[in-house]
Amino acid sequence: MQAPFEAPSLARGEVGRYNLLMRYVYILKSEKDGSLYKGSTVDIKKRLAEHNSGNSKYSSSKKPFKLIWYCAFPTKKQALEFEIYIKSGSGHAFTNKRLI
Repeated sequence: MQAPFEAPSLARGEVGRYNLLMRYVYILKSEKDGSLYKGSTVDIKKRLAEHNSGNSKYSSSKKPFKLIWYCAFPTKKQALEFEIYIKSGSGHAFTNKRLI
């Protein structure tokens, strides 16, 4: 009989199919014009610093930014799927009603 759950292997850095390196989906708000920027990363502090330093092409003219929402996901796939969703039409409505 197969075990229903694979025990964590810290040497591999995984629990079952999940990587212990979380992936974050985040929403930033421009303090300049109030526009929102949505993205994903493994390091929120570093990514926010990149946006505020002007190192991100799209957001360089809209800095400074403030982090207004984020959520951690156990897999890159889940994070990217949610990022794509919140950038869609219905995702914009969900974001405005439930997240910010």
